[in-house]
Amino acid sequence: MTAISLDSLDLAALLCSRVCHDVISPVGAIVNALEVLEEDDPSMRDFALELIKKSARNASARLQFARLAFGAAGSAGAMIDLGDAGNVANGFLNDEKLSLDWEAPRALLPKNQVKLLLNLLVIAAQAVPRGGKLISRASVEGEQGSFEIKATGSHARIPAHVEDLLAGNAPGGTIDAHAVQPVYTGMVARAAGMEVSVAIDGETVTIKAAKAA
Repeated sequence: MTAISLDSLDLAALLCSRVCHDVISPVGAIVNALEVLEEDDPSMRDFALELIKKSARNASARLQFARLAFGAAGSAGAMIDLGDAGNVANGFLNDEKLSLDWEAPRALLPKNQVKLLLNLLVIAAQAVPRGGKLISRASVEGEQGSFEIKATGSHARIPAHVEDLLAGNAPGGTIDAHAVQPVYTGMVARAAGMEVSVAIDGETVTIKAAKAA
């Protein structure tokens, strides 16, 4: 593994590609449903309208999540409500395959800590590719949070190279839009002064984040 060399322009481009990848599917479904409506087939109208509603909600949930997880720009002391983070996480992650139990106090934390938690949830979801259950627990002491996420499901596994990517390393020192999210997560963890650990036991992957020693 080689340390990743990534300038700010490349990071911005890769993150934009990642967000577009997440949103293109529901937006494409809306376009397809609108084309069905244009055919003026009464038997397909209800199906098309339901698809539009479902896909619009999906796209909105993904954008709201991305806004906090990858955005949330502002001053160095900006704070984010864990309750707001829980709302967008539930909207993004709860679906037919995956369920999320969010256990966190209603508290304000520095933005990078909350962004770290949301990004760790993305990694946790990738750890159960066939679906399953996520349990996200957060504890808060003053302005310092600590997090534990358990992902349980069939064929659970630690995503490939994720521990190296979190540490800022990759084969050849280069990454693509798929790998940028764990790399970014590691960058946010270091900016928040926190350390991340990943472990697996049977069909449960556990991700923890706490203040760096």
